[in-house]
Amino acid sequence: MPERRTHGYLRHGIISLFAAFNIADGTIISALHRRHRAIEFKKFLTRIDKAVPVTLDVHLVCDNYANPQHRRDQDVARHPRFHAHFTPTGSSWMNQVERWFGLLTDKLIRRGVHTSVKALEDDITVWIDTWNENPRPFTWTKVADEILNSLAGYLTKVGTTGQKAEQN
Repeated sequence: MPERRTHGYLRHGIISLFAAFNIADGTIISALHRRHRAIEFKKFLTRIDKAVPVTLDVHLVCDNYANPQHRRDQDVARHPRFHAHFTPTGSSWMNQVERWFGLLTDKLIRRGVHTSVKALEDDITVWIDTWNENPRPFTWTKVADEILNSLAGYLTKVGTTGQKAEQN
């Protein structure tokens, strides 16, 4: 039977889901918050710090989160084993945690009927716990040369050779 969706959608509220994806084994460290401020991000960093073995460094690839950047940088700097890598503002990027968010959206959010924020939080928590029982890391299907050749072909089609970027 095909998926059914209603023509109307009623939003009952919002939550912020922070997620850290372990690219080696596919596990997720997550935190749900009703607010989206620097303090919630700091709590999430503490959660990561407690969950990852102390012998490992942690590389955080972060989008340009809504917090003021200097505050966020200070929060990361308080964790000496953390190494932050920030994507540029307005960039369109795809990485493994973004793919995982896509699965969450496709498999749970769009298919679910959540009559309250609490119901949504409970469903997301169960989905993450189920994912972590059988985590699956993502693997790249193309090698770097294939990606670079594809990009070079695209740049040729749009009339940009990338020379300007090479000069900088």
